[in-house]
Amino acid sequence: MTEAIRAWLLAQLGATTDLIDLEQRYARLGTARTVAIEVLYERIAKLRAQPASVNLSSVVSVSYSENIKAYERQIAALEAGQPPAPDDPAADPAAGDIGVIRLIERPRR
Repeated sequence: MTEAIRAWLLAQLGATTDLIDLEQRYARLGTARTVAIEVLYERIAKLRAQPASVNLSSVVSVSYSENIKAYERQIAALEAGQPPAPDDPAADPAAGDIGVIRLIERPRR
């Protein structure tokens, strides 16, 4: 795993994420995007295993439902290819992949 991939994973998953675990997952899965998605699915599973909210009247109220929704949005973005990972394959126009072309107006004669 390169420094760029490690930095991208930490940006997606948080600075407190275990680097040894990330390296093992990367060796097993092969891409940074699949590693990030797998870690986020595990985090959602842990949150769903707990009660979604805890209320002690007049003392404290805690809800994890918004955290679950945020993880689901992040997973959806990663599965859609955003943000680009350092080890994503480059677009291949011959294979039908779409690239970005910048059009510049020519000066009139």
